[in-house]
Amino acid sequence: MKAEKDPKTGKWLIQYRFTDWQGKRRKSTKRGFATKREAEEWLRTFLVTQKADFDMKFEEFLKMYYADMETRLREHTMRTKKYIIDLKILPYFGQKRVNDITAADIRRWQNELIKKGYSPTYLKTINNQLSAIFNYAVKYYDLKGNPCTKAGSIGKSRAEEMSFWTIDEFRQFVDCIMDKRQSYMSFMILYWTGMRLGELLALTPADIDLDKHTISITKSYQRLGKKDVVTPPKTPKSKRLITIPEFLVVDIKDYMDSLYEVQEDDRLFPVTKYFLEHEMQRGIKASGVKRIRIHDLRHSHASMLVELGFSPLEIADRLGHEKIETTLNTYSHLYPNKQIKIADRLDSEYKEAL
Repeated sequence: MKAEKDPKTGKWLIQYRFTDWQGKRRKSTKRGFATKREAEEWLRTFLVTQKADFDMKFEEFLKMYYADMETRLREHTMRTKKYIIDLKILPYFGQKRVNDITAADIRRWQNELIKKGYSPTYLKTINNQLSAIFNYAVKYYDLKGNPCTKAGSIGKSRAEEMSFWTIDEFRQFVDCIMDKRQSYMSFMILYWTGMRLGELLALTPADIDLDKHTISITKSYQRLGKKDVVTPPKTPKSKRLITIPEFLVVDIKDYMDSLYEVQEDDRLFPVTKYFLEHEMQRGIKASGVKRIRIHDLRHSHASMLVELGFSPLEIADRLGHEKIETTLNTYSHLYPNKQIKIADRLDSEYKEAL
């Protein structure tokens, strides 16, 4: 299995034998290397990854992890995962051998992250990515254990307080962006339906039924690099029919009538997340309302529904949550007041009966 010059191209090639995933011995050739050393280094790495020898460097195992995950995760999700791992994990662990990474190493890495002042939720997200890689190694390649488990976690799964706007705050904000119809309509739909930003940006005229007062959520839009990508929504439950109030129907009709020769499959809001983030900051500055994120408009809608007395199940269906537990966990802090009202009402009923 020595590298040799390819007489046809003048570059280096290397022939090799290996055992595939079915346990069969196979022979193959890899061509196109600039140097003999490059060819031999490639073969060494290939053979190590084939048997998942955990004397391999972390960065080498990460390539195997990425290759598997890319076939199972949405492109946007994979991009986010890679961004976090490549920026926050790989520089620290990349050159370490997987077998040599200990709980103490992870604790030192965690301490470095904590010193940087990241939010508790972001710390949790970063730590979860490293733990997921080791769990993958344990489950599919028989690594003895996940050192992250022994090291413990950092951060918190959700923020202590959720930011959202009341109806009055939203009205102050939206009044300040009425000069741009596209921006006004985008934020009206986000606030009064609770849909995700990607779902809004994927909407087409075919998704709107003005007679039945409904919006059909069947897809999501992201701008990945320089490419427009339309995918199915986040989860199967995210495919849903949202009923909208009369005033929103009127606004949407006026907006659609203002569009020039819009087709059934054209995007109603052919803008980017960046554009709407900029517009949101413009409206916040002009109105003086507190600063929140675009995604917090979804929380604002849910908070309004809680206040209006809708059940967690009804809210979960409207927001497209896969499990009702997601709704309860996310908005549980909004329900204590409702519990008090229930108790007071029961107390009144009891006293009236006496």
